[in-house]
Amino acid sequence: MKNRKTGERGISDWLDEMEAENRDVSHVTLPEGLSYDEDPDETVFFEEIKPCGMLCTGTHPFATVERFGHWYRCRGRDRDGDAVHTSKDPWWLFTKDRDLAVRTAKSHLESK
Repeated sequence: MKNRKTGERGISDWLDEMEAENRDVSHVTLPEGLSYDEDPDETVFFEEIKPCGMLCTGTHPFATVERFGHWYRCRGRDRDGDAVHTSKDPWWLFTKDRDLAVRTAKSHLESK
């Protein structure tokens, strides 16, 4: 599937190529620019924990699942205990299994 903005190969094609080379793509880092050049075909799930309001500029825990072709990318930031803001590093997972992606995203929002 070609990138709608650039006309070049998209995330789904790139992941297929990596998988064909027998590489584990579940936690692969996308090449520079590829993740910013393509809008997802669908946002399946999004939730952000932001009780402090719309104008807050802090980093908040969130989880999202986006579909690129037949691949799903779930990503986010975990909660940092009971704090409103988080300093935890981002996490991500690529999978072809929609249910696994949504379950993974939701589980990252549960209290840790």
